[in-house]
Amino acid sequence: MDAITAAILILTLSLSSFPSLSAAAPCKPESCHAVLGPEIRFPFRVLNRQSASCGSLGFELRCNPQNQTILTLPESGSFVVDHIDYAAQALFINDPDSCLPGRILNFSASGSPFRGAYTRSYTFLNCSSDFMDYGSTRYTPLFCLSGRNHTVLATRSDSSAPAPETCRRIKSVEVPLEWTLSQFEWASMDLREDLELVWYDPLCRDCEIGGGICGFKDDRPGSRVACFRRSRSALPRSAKYGIIIGVGIPGLVCLIGLTCYACGMIRAANLRRRLNPDLPVTISDQRPVIRSVSGLDAPTIESYPTTVLGESRRLPKVNDVCCPICLSDYQPKETLRSIPECNHYFHANCIDEWLKLNGSCPLCRNSPVSSTATPCFSLSVSSLSSSPSTSDSR
Repeated sequence: MDAITAAILILTLSLSSFPSLSAAAPCKPESCHAVLGPEIRFPFRVLNRQSASCGSLGFELRCNPQNQTILTLPESGSFVVDHIDYAAQALFINDPDSCLPGRILNFSASGSPFRGAYTRSYTFLNCSSDFMDYGSTRYTPLFCLSGRNHTVLATRSDSSAPAPETCRRIKSVEVPLEWTLSQFEWASMDLREDLELVWYDPLCRDCEIGGGICGFKDDRPGSRVACFRRSRSALPRSAKYGIIIGVGIPGLVCLIGLTCYACGMIRAANLRRRLNPDLPVTISDQRPVIRSVSGLDAPTIESYPTTVLGESRRLPKVNDVCCPICLSDYQPKETLRSIPECNHYFHANCIDEWLKLNGSCPLCRNSPVSSTATPCFSLSVSSLSSSPSTSDSR
């Protein structure tokens, strides 16, 4: 069997392990809150918003005035649904009045399609106000059930330690903890966390893991459950938020980086124009100033000493590594010219053009004493020269 045939066989076996997907799901998912509420879809449905064919019996939810998702258990009353995990077929509930221990005392999932997956037994104690062992890890104070003269505590029922003499046993109950809390004894003592309930019918775990959504095949309550594909036109809210964060933050960082890079390029170009007047200058709407500039004649410029760099590019001044006019590094076999009065070095071509227009060193602005200058006139922008040169007449 060749590699292509083996790959096709493996792909076929992988696809066969998932349920086949029918047409798009007939019922649109709902939510009580646009951002925080859980997505509500089969086997759940929202009363007065979705038809009976969108969910199974016993999975009815409703939205309260605070836009919370509410589940009502026949023997325990109403709870807030914080999250629904459709792939694990689990939902997480809590008390809408923020006193879950009080609801645990009389909690029962009987009469509903839900069961507690990870239960642990706790004993509730009513202790007098002079009980001082609150700091012990054996006891958890339940402040929403306590009063001025008494404190209600919870402790593990399998604890071998006897109850304190100043405490009275109230009741022992089975608490459906979250799976993560049930793995750690220290965490499981906090009875304010969500209760985790699971359901086994209808069984849609394989459909959800395969990327589908369950629903009634014949669009009527009680018919056979089928697996439908998700609508391509709508993304889950979590995916939308992930795209916004994943694209928006890197895009903002790139925009800031491009702006800083552009500003740096503009500053570098302006500096280069100030040091090299031969570069093209864009004249603004302001009128240029006609100035008289004294340059040096060719014999005087040629009389300045020149140096041809060797392979080591070694100069009398070790800090001279680039031409101050064109800002380019000196390379081997290039000809440099220096001004005797200040001993500053430049590319010969760069300083020759400079001295034809300006009779002073472009770095220190010192004018050569022995220069024979001939007056000439040129058009310059005042920002390119730090101070005007005066004409020497001989």
